[in-house]
Amino acid sequence: MFPGFYEEIHEEFREVVREFVAREVTPHYKEWDAAHLMDRAVWEAAAENGLLGLAVGEDHGGMGLTDYRFRMILDEELARADALGLALALHLHDDWVLPALRRFGTAEQQQTWLPRFLDSSFIASVAFTEPGAGSDLRGVRTKAVRQDDGSWLLTGQKTFIGNAVSGDGALVLARTDGSDVKRRGGAASFSLFLVEKQDDSGYQVGSQLEKMGLKASDTAELFFSEARVPAENLIGGEGRGLEIAKEILPQGRLAVAAGAAAVAEAALAQTVDYVRERTAFDRPVAEFQNTRFQLAELQVELEAVQRYLAATVEAFDAGELDVVGASKAKLFIGERAKSMIDACLQLHGGYGYILEYPVAQAYLAVRLMTIFGGTSEILRETIGADLLRD
Repeated sequence: MFPGFYEEIHEEFREVVREFVAREVTPHYKEWDAAHLMDRAVWEAAAENGLLGLAVGEDHGGMGLTDYRFRMILDEELARADALGLALALHLHDDWVLPALRRFGTAEQQQTWLPRFLDSSFIASVAFTEPGAGSDLRGVRTKAVRQDDGSWLLTGQKTFIGNAVSGDGALVLARTDGSDVKRRGGAASFSLFLVEKQDDSGYQVGSQLEKMGLKASDTAELFFSEARVPAENLIGGEGRGLEIAKEILPQGRLAVAAGAAAVAEAALAQTVDYVRERTAFDRPVAEFQNTRFQLAELQVELEAVQRYLAATVEAFDAGELDVVGASKAKLFIGERAKSMIDACLQLHGGYGYILEYPVAQAYLAVRLMTIFGGTSEILRETIGADLLRD
């Protein structure tokens, strides 16, 4: 990011992150990428270094780092190390599931679960998406039926679930009003449950899905067959699932925007180094006017992205970022990052198409940023509807 954005305390935190990445991530990341699965040890090491659950307060054993710049530093250092799969896995844990628990969990739920988000004993997935319901959450068919003892029986299927294999449970959106699952639900038709994997519980993980990129972060389907969920695992109250999902959406979309900006910054820096070293016609590629012009455009575009992101982070830290504002940031930054990295790949020539080069991995990773957390088309609809609202 640009000078003045981070303070001394952030840079001290960066040193901790940088040492963690060099020691615990870089030596193993290629193995994880090939296996499509990260070792549990990396989560344990992250916990030991205080890198999980940054926003958890001191009353639950955390550091209460609600300033989103700390989360951004994790993205930046993982992007520089080409460990983008771990960045995604951490986002799912910290930016999608944790906010629901912090904001809407009861005191008892927070006392039970927040320490586990810190110590790596509970790695979380967010399980909203289904084969027939992505951005349209009212199309969710997974249902939960209350039992006489207050527990719930959960039945349904989820897909594209990150941390599904390696994680310990998921924040599950399910229909709880008993309505026909073949019809779109109403505003109060859904509830959220924090569901933990247990033996013989009806909670099953499907085969891993083969992704284009970010392969170290495992992704799979989840199947629930009358999985019993204790009454105390209902988050925020019955019928508030969509409301809570909307409330946590700004942080989730900010997380995607921040990740996209970090990937773009790293890719541009790597491209500058590459064109200085690569020669064509007996001179460095950097000496061609076309290269310099493209790099100039990319640098200006990166700075525009970073300024936009900085303003969005400032709004988030002040408690003023809403769904529309987060949608604008994700749309602008995600689309710009995608086009920027495409240009960076082009400047690498044929080597840009080789997967061992970081720019190729960045190209595959950033393509997700315009889909995950709300497609660019959905974001445009959200922004346009707000613009035309009376």
